[in-house]
Amino acid sequence: MEEDTKGFVRNSLEAAIRIAVVGVLVVWTYHITKPFLMPVVWGGIIAIAVDPLVVRLSAFFGDRRRLVVALLAAVVVVALLLPLVLITTSSMDVIQSWIKGVGKLHLSIPLPPKRVESWPLIGHEVSKVWTLLATNLGMLLKHLEPQIKTAIVYLFGLLTGGFKVMISFLVSIFIAGVFLATPEGSASLAKRVVNRFAGDKGTEICEVSVATIRGVMLGVVGVAVIQSLLAGLGMVVVGVPLSGLWAILVMVCAVIQLPTILVTGPIAVWVFFTKDNTTVSVLFLVWCVVVSISDNFLKPLFMGRGVDVPMLVILVGAIGGMVMSGIIGLFIGAVVLAIAYKLFMAWIHEGQEHSQA
Repeated sequence: MEEDTKGFVRNSLEAAIRIAVVGVLVVWTYHITKPFLMPVVWGGIIAIAVDPLVVRLSAFFGDRRRLVVALLAAVVVVALLLPLVLITTSSMDVIQSWIKGVGKLHLSIPLPPKRVESWPLIGHEVSKVWTLLATNLGMLLKHLEPQIKTAIVYLFGLLTGGFKVMISFLVSIFIAGVFLATPEGSASLAKRVVNRFAGDKGTEICEVSVATIRGVMLGVVGVAVIQSLLAGLGMVVVGVPLSGLWAILVMVCAVIQLPTILVTGPIAVWVFFTKDNTTVSVLFLVWCVVVSISDNFLKPLFMGRGVDVPMLVILVGAIGGMVMSGIIGLFIGAVVLAIAYKLFMAWIHEGQEHSQA
């Protein structure tokens, strides 16, 4: 009896040590690979979403899949990152000039255009208040100089952080290229891992996940990127300061399913009040409206039937992901929560079918 007790204690102690060693190894591995987790997840999502296009292009280029993947990655980098870099760079130049202007107190509000005076009912009063602000801004800046500098430096920090997002996106594109270049091995590994946890349901879970990723990526994220690029292009052409920042806000609104006119509308009003060319102002307003409603025909074009996921799920996933991991988390959160929702609903329907049977 005593020997059995000693053997039990010895085995328990040995098991506890092994578990502790494995736990330390897992935690250590997690901290080492933590900076790469989000790019790997993002790269996998991109690879799954783009794979059908790669298959079609590979057939066109004589089954040269790796060549197609390399060309597609290069096109994505040039088509998406280059405009964002240019927009962000221009915005940083504006912020730097503002910082210098605040230091020298050279910032000023321009006098109202003459046409403001001719506006019906409110023209005279608006022109009067506008002129008062323009002529007394120096005194106001002396009192608000510390707050203005703090706000501008904060915006500058946000824009410089955008470069980190771009670098992470580049890493994700590279990882997606690796997955796309070896689709059989990547798919086989993913299925084995899922089967290890889900058993016989692993294949079904993989199929549901792939369908959801492609639907959300093309219908939500893809449309959001297109709308932000179109809005940013219009703002750059008109000469709106901080175009990169506003383009990012447009993308955020589009991902969380809010009208982009919430961002571009006030900007269009600012353009109308500050630009002397009325035609340009009206055209920019029309452009903003077109960009805002473009998702109504872009989503069916990219997705066919649309994403079979409630808007609230996408909204919560996008906001939660952004709080957790920044801009990239904005996209990954929406996709991951949509997948979780689809799997949860599939599990509920399966339970109902078993109970009815």
